[in-house]
Amino acid sequence: MSQPDAAFAPDDSLTATSHKGLTYPFGGAEPASGDVMQVAPGIGWVRLQIPGPLKHVNCWLLDDGGGAALVDAGMNTDAARDAWKSVFRGPLASTAVTRVIGTHFHPDHIGLAGWMCAHHDAPLVMTRGEWLTARMLVADARDVVPDEMIAFWRAAGWSQDQIDHASARGWSGFRRIVTPLPMGFTRIAHGDMLRIGAVDWRIVVGSGHSPEHACLYDERHGVLIAGDQVLPRISPNVSLGVTEPNADPLGEWFASIARLRALPADLFVLPGHGDPFTGLHARLDAMDREHRERLDELAIFLAEPRRAFDCFGRLFRRAIGPDMLGMATGEALAHVRRLEVEGRAVREDRDGVWWWRAG
Repeated sequence: MSQPDAAFAPDDSLTATSHKGLTYPFGGAEPASGDVMQVAPGIGWVRLQIPGPLKHVNCWLLDDGGGAALVDAGMNTDAARDAWKSVFRGPLASTAVTRVIGTHFHPDHIGLAGWMCAHHDAPLVMTRGEWLTARMLVADARDVVPDEMIAFWRAAGWSQDQIDHASARGWSGFRRIVTPLPMGFTRIAHGDMLRIGAVDWRIVVGSGHSPEHACLYDERHGVLIAGDQVLPRISPNVSLGVTEPNADPLGEWFASIARLRALPADLFVLPGHGDPFTGLHARLDAMDREHRERLDELAIFLAEPRRAFDCFGRLFRRAIGPDMLGMATGEALAHVRRLEVEGRAVREDRDGVWWWRAG
């Protein structure tokens, strides 16, 4: 990859496509497994397959002098490891990773960060909130699901069968798909400038999807590496969890949308999932509108007391199976909690089960 010396311009050989106010400069083009696709001067795109409905995660390689800084590393799976080995045997055979930047703690983004840091003797760069959360989840791995988690599931309206099914998985799933992280890290915070090669990237922190999610903004060339804070076709999961049951993650999400909206509308956005696009403000407005419309529908639905589990039909457009039950529950709780913060709902605890009704 060459040093960035010009603003982003799409390849004329590719046909741009548009959808809901967004433009996808590369159409349907994407990097093949084990390959790197240049999306802008000095920026390479690696796409790794992951299990589940998202199907893939995007990783970004930024020219950094004699090597490349890696933004997100993928999940700890055999397929992802093999893909990276192909990358470093092929297009990046003579390139070393200078640092590994994690946008947030989710295992599809930092699952191989420790492995990559160890192999290249590269430092890990993250916000403190994301690094500490990852370290906590790795350290808390145990065989038996904590009683607090079972009580949380029951409070959300889960049946005993659902609780038993989830409990059978144990409590070490995170550690299994994350390689050991370095003992130390380099902290980044909102507003910091991160010099990578010849480019200054400003850190823009969002919240709601994760505690302290880092986006990287190159003002000079009009590029935003957005991680999961802005996705082109789906809204990231915004969940209320057992570790902070009285938080307001959806309120934090709305505040993060407002913060990102202060950036220019025409940025070239590199998301954690989906395809690179332009149309940042259109996407932010759509995500904000979608969640607020769901809140309004939910407020009407709570004319009669409901559990979080009862709200799935108002929030999701598909059936929720066992594999998605935890995420769906967290998202439902985030919405009813937001209504409570706004004064539009109240919660009542009946024998360990939370019932929500319109306020």
